[in-house]
Amino acid sequence: MPVQLLKITEGQSETPLPSHLQKKDLKHLEEGCDHADKYIQGVAVLSYPLMKLGDGTDFLKVVLQDLDNLCSRINSINILIYGKMAEDCAKVMRHGDIFVVAGFKVNNSPTAREDGRHRCHLEVSEEAGSAIYIYTKSRKTAASETASMFVAPKYVYTPLNHLKDGTIVNLYGVVKFFKPPYISKGTDYCSVVTLVDPSNVKLTCTLFNGNLDSLPKIYKIGDIVRFHRIKIREYNGQMQGITSGGFASLTFDGNAGAPIVPRTSSKVYTFMDEEQKTIEELRLWAASNISISGPAAKLSCVQPMLYFDLTCQLVGKAKVDGSSFLLKVWDGTKCPYPTWKVPVEAEDLEGEKALLHQLRNLTVDILVYDNHVQLAKSLKIGSFLRIYSLHTKQASADSEDVSHIEFHLHGGTGYGRGIGVLPESNPDVKELKVCLESVDQAGSQNMESTASLEFDDTFSNVTDLESHLQRCQQLPVTVLTDHQDLSNTELKTIVSSTAPQQYRIRAKLRTYKPQKLHQSVKLHCSKCNSLQEVPDADGFDLILQGSAITAPNPELHNTSWYDSVMWTTQDQKQRKIAIHFVKHDEMLQQPEDTLLMIEGGTLKEIWKLTKRFNCVIPVRSTEDDLELLDLSAPFLLQGNVKYYGCKQCSTPKPLRNLSSIAAEQRPSWEPAEIAQVLGIELLQYVFVMKFTLVDGTGALNAYLFDHEKFFQIPASEILTNNFLQEKMQMTMNTLCPPGKKLDDLPWLECFIKSYNVRDAIKQQVYYQIFDTTVAEDVV
Repeated sequence: MPVQLLKITEGQSETPLPSHLQKKDLKHLEEGCDHADKYIQGVAVLSYPLMKLGDGTDFLKVVLQDLDNLCSRINSINILIYGKMAEDCAKVMRHGDIFVVAGFKVNNSPTAREDGRHRCHLEVSEEAGSAIYIYTKSRKTAASETASMFVAPKYVYTPLNHLKDGTIVNLYGVVKFFKPPYISKGTDYCSVVTLVDPSNVKLTCTLFNGNLDSLPKIYKIGDIVRFHRIKIREYNGQMQGITSGGFASLTFDGNAGAPIVPRTSSKVYTFMDEEQKTIEELRLWAASNISISGPAAKLSCVQPMLYFDLTCQLVGKAKVDGSSFLLKVWDGTKCPYPTWKVPVEAEDLEGEKALLHQLRNLTVDILVYDNHVQLAKSLKIGSFLRIYSLHTKQASADSEDVSHIEFHLHGGTGYGRGIGVLPESNPDVKELKVCLESVDQAGSQNMESTASLEFDDTFSNVTDLESHLQRCQQLPVTVLTDHQDLSNTELKTIVSSTAPQQYRIRAKLRTYKPQKLHQSVKLHCSKCNSLQEVPDADGFDLILQGSAITAPNPELHNTSWYDSVMWTTQDQKQRKIAIHFVKHDEMLQQPEDTLLMIEGGTLKEIWKLTKRFNCVIPVRSTEDDLELLDLSAPFLLQGNVKYYGCKQCSTPKPLRNLSSIAAEQRPSWEPAEIAQVLGIELLQYVFVMKFTLVDGTGALNAYLFDHEKFFQIPASEILTNNFLQEKMQMTMNTLCPPGKKLDDLPWLECFIKSYNVRDAIKQQVYYQIFDTTVAEDVV
């Protein structure tokens, strides 16, 4: 048998190893040697979940620690097990078992620099003639005996305000924001979570794993997580967390009084009694400091132009085209508007046909796009889902006068957009199942009758329904994010008071400027506090044309930190174009992770490159080095966003400084980090608007100066994203509906602060909106 258990009695193995095997020390491992008759021995200190590779082969990764040096990380090695051996090992192995691996293949480990283990790893499989022997005590007595040998470690947890760059720590935190797992630009799944704790410090963690189940099982804001062995790094003055070797997590319901049951895919973990107290304390703190997510919205409450989270059950799915996928879901309630039915062929629709027909008036069709399609395809019919940041859109069919509602889960992960699968033990799922079962019991009668009965029970007549909708429209359209101790102050009192002061107000937005919302986007320098207009594309194109006059210098090609390619265009000008690909660990990365520098390219050519490569920097040659273009042009392009530097505050440094980022274990190529090493003072995209606010006692002009908090839209993307432009316009139409009388305008709650501005003639008082955001369900 390729995997064998060898029983230990009185410290000796009852079955000896085959006599032809010779022991090999870790320090003497070499590639290219014959290891058919060699074996290594160690303690299994870490194992990863069993997974399947792309071709369906089972795969298991185990970390062995040298028995002679149990403290040094460099004396541990990764064992990669393939096929049936992986499956067999996963069934019988336990942490602390002594492993013997024989007949292995040695290869360089691509993760050695990241995990700090041996520079090589071992590959074993039944097809290669490998064998694994696991020394184990009697399973009946092993638990107590092992307990005496392997004591559960006492973990130390670091508060978020004590984190230090370059450390690997254990920590607890409350989830303030998260993105459900999604396929990253590589092959791993990625999840982003922002944590807070009573130290009032925020930590954003970016977590990667090839196994979806190994990422934290977070279902809502307010959940509590425990992270073990997370790496901390400082970026742009803020601490960030990233996964490291051995990373593990537990997740707990953040609601006070809920059972303290960890969510994890790991079968082996420690959880001490004293940690229950930690969780209870975090729950109490979060209850008064975090806006805990409530139950997801019901289909019976949806309105057009709404963004909301939906908890539902999947009853059908179908492929629509290459970039979209259909999910048919229900939650036991009926949408009050006609809903869009996505046309698909009957044979393409997965799901129980009888149930789909029975529920045809209670299900809604949701189209998911782009990066969500792969996950949507893998969902099982009957599973319970939470769909985050679902968008309802009102539309009319070309051949119909009646409008209907469409449900869309747009591409990307902004605002936590994504799909989560909930277990049946989840409290919201239990509540949902009660609702679904009550509908089933309401009749074997047709669903039209059931739906009308449900509506009649809720609203006795049309007048009641209209009153309900009016009450919904009176809900706050803005949310206060801090300073809850402040009480409302009338505008007439504010206008007559001295500055500077802070106020909480309740007012209506009578007018705003600019009316053309794209004109509100400016570039701001935080160092000199200057504002400037966003340059237009024509100016950038002229700068590029001017730089293309000078041909690339071949002597600057193919250095130690970048590889170069040059060619001549086939047009009349026969321009010389050079592209320099920045290397990582002396190797080129995948296009989606690559930063490149381009000489001689046109605006059109550069935009084409940004669609394929992560970051693009326009440069030109000098006699001695490459350098950035004039700072009137963007120094970096990433996706659809152009990043500019402040001419007054920037002191450009040599481009070779980029090699310091390329040398990192996982280069992030974040614009702020690139700007820092290049001596660029990064200009931030901001919204600058003037709101005229009234409350019946007076009026004042308050300025909005914000980059993404108020609208929950990044100002850097608004100029190139039609969807975000529509969302911003819908937001302003909600805050200040066109054509409405003053009495019909909605009330806004917001904070404003007064401040003095003195010019050469006089001093004036100005007002600025702060710590306020538009409610998520406004649009």
